[in-house]
Amino acid sequence: MTTAPGQVPVAQQGARHPLDPDPVRSSKARAVFALGLMGALTGLFVGGVVPATLALVLSRQARREAYASGGFLTGADWLRRGERLAWAGLVLVATALVVAVVVGVVRLAGDPYGHDYAPNVD
Repeated sequence: MTTAPGQVPVAQQGARHPLDPDPVRSSKARAVFALGLMGALTGLFVGGVVPATLALVLSRQARREAYASGGFLTGADWLRRGERLAWAGLVLVATALVVAVVVGVVRLAGDPYGHDYAPNVD
């Protein structure tokens, strides 16, 4: 059988075994998305580091479970979106910390260092 360029032959799906579980969305994928969203929304307030880190830890577990399930756990799109949001939250946290350090150093450099005595004090 020949196919036109660009087409891929579709493999026929065999009949499912009656004892196979139905595919369901992973609840951890939903949790990763929610935590990633919270991390991205609160990233500039430095509080986003906690939910973003939890999202990344949970996403690793969810990927392992999805792989071990043999395709019966779905939700890879939600998992990927949650991971991206978590990384965005961590980048926002790092940016906020760098800006805070730069502002602190500039303010410290502008202030006089040491005691400010009157001009007639020896």
